[in-house]
Amino acid sequence: MTENSNGTALITGASSGIGAIYADRLARRGYDLILVARNKERLDALAERLTDETGRAVEVVAADLGNKDDLGRVEKVLRTDASITTLVNNAGIGATAPLLASDIDKMEEMITLNVNALTRLTYAAVPGFVKRGTGAIINIASIVAIAPERLNGVYGGSKAFVLALTLSLQKELADKNVRVQAVLPGATATDFWGIAGRPLENVPSEIVMSAEDMVDASLAGFDLGEKVTIPSLPEVADWEAYEVARQKLMPNLSHSVPAARYRVGE
Repeated sequence: MTENSNGTALITGASSGIGAIYADRLARRGYDLILVARNKERLDALAERLTDETGRAVEVVAADLGNKDDLGRVEKVLRTDASITTLVNNAGIGATAPLLASDIDKMEEMITLNVNALTRLTYAAVPGFVKRGTGAIINIASIVAIAPERLNGVYGGSKAFVLALTLSLQKELADKNVRVQAVLPGATATDFWGIAGRPLENVPSEIVMSAEDMVDASLAGFDLGEKVTIPSLPEVADWEAYEVARQKLMPNLSHSVPAARYRVGE
């Protein structure tokens, strides 16, 4: 083991794209790594490279998080490895076709990975973080969490769940020294698009960010203490205004009588 200043980061979906870049960046920040993905060959190659380049300890866990038994193995690691200080919930799949043109079984698979697996991994990690008085969770959502009209509605709904869970945990864990960040990337140059059924070359280049820039911006947002990071958003004041408007709704979301406009005939 190498000298460990920042503990261990467990990263899901780590074999390529955003997850692999998080692995690279966090290793260079002094984290040891546990890399989780289905493709063991890619994981092994990445682990070897990062160990050679950074000297960090890198463990590989080949697992399909859509499989209950594999997911359980990763949950066990999060519950039992006290060196883990950071969880990056990056694994996920997407869809670009309209709902009525989509395979419902594929939609269910997406919910299983994007929602169920992320939730179980989060719940596996949080108790240990709270007990140890430190920890961080980075949840990779998407801009479709707040703009579901942009792509497939089930995909948008799954990412809205990630954002909602993150906001709730931020409040719940505020006094526990456990940080939870939601990252809402826009279109990013990864294999997401091809897998989702829309090749990247068919996406306007002016809206596509490189995965490297996306991760670097997200980590910069983490360093700034942002609870929600939207790498493409030029003015943070725009998100703050959105959040102020949301908070303004809170006092009037639940009353004992309907709003006046619904009391017909009075």
